[in-house]
Amino acid sequence: MLPNRRSLTLLLRTTLLGGTLLGGALSGSSAKAADGQTAVSTRGPVEKLQGGFQFTEGPTYASDNSGAGEGALYFSDIPANTIYVRRGDSQAEPFIQPSGHANGLFVEAGGRLLACQMDGQVVAYDLKTKKPTTLAATYEGARFNAPNDLVIDQAGGVYFTDPLFRAPEPLPQKVQAFYYLSTDGKVSRVSGDLPAPNGIALSPQGDRLYLIPSRSAEMLVYDVVGPGQLSKPSVFCKLRQKQAEENAGGDGMVVDTAGNLYITSNLGVQVFSPGGEFLTLIEVPEQPANVTFGGPERDTLYITARNGLYAVRLSTKGLPTPKLRVGE
Repeated sequence: MLPNRRSLTLLLRTTLLGGTLLGGALSGSSAKAADGQTAVSTRGPVEKLQGGFQFTEGPTYASDNSGAGEGALYFSDIPANTIYVRRGDSQAEPFIQPSGHANGLFVEAGGRLLACQMDGQVVAYDLKTKKPTTLAATYEGARFNAPNDLVIDQAGGVYFTDPLFRAPEPLPQKVQAFYYLSTDGKVSRVSGDLPAPNGIALSPQGDRLYLIPSRSAEMLVYDVVGPGQLSKPSVFCKLRQKQAEENAGGDGMVVDTAGNLYITSNLGVQVFSPGGEFLTLIEVPEQPANVTFGGPERDTLYITARNGLYAVRLSTKGLPTPKLRVGE
């Protein structure tokens, strides 16, 4: 189902920055950012694929060569305690229930579905048998607060965030932080005392890690020194804000092959170049929570947004899926 005329008008509206047009339009045109990267352009409207959910999150795409068979989109509905799967153009159906109130998901190249369970752990499901394996459940003897989102690095380890949303009080870990699960199964706290660390992603080369706080407008970036070893953070960019708001943060994010960042916010999906320059805003009828690339050409941006699931074709593509090597 396509948006109505008013919504479509909003979706087509490009964003002006300093009088220079940086946002793409449905014509497929693009512009150059100041740091030389090609700006993002859409190849059609934002389309609603399905609605009627409670709160959608954590989209991830399994390609045909992932070990799962045909291409499929997985996403979570947190209050429904369910992970859904959408195969091809069919309607989504329950895949895992109960899901431990899964939030962020990630399909790895070996055919496993990683899930941040807000009930306190990170697990991996075999996509064929649906059998779960616990990857990380505690740190220094205490359960995690409520794991939120994750990404696999080039070594095959996992970075995951652990904020306060849906966590017990007082917080089991006492701080809001993000962690690294190494290939030998050890968990280390990478950085703590952050304002609701949420979305997390790596640059195409794996040399930079991006962290999206939900209670700060300043998005963070770290240089990757080695697996689980990062520099001190610096401010990568500042999210654009609604009128009368000053410090609204982001939620989920994804990176394309050019290194552009797609950050969900209360305005829509804000797109930034690798240099931290604002490129454009992809407006969505509902406030988006998370995003991923998928489809046969990896050029479809899937967006989970409150009660709905949306998609839009872009001029850019998502990164190849890495392989998890924990426990090998």
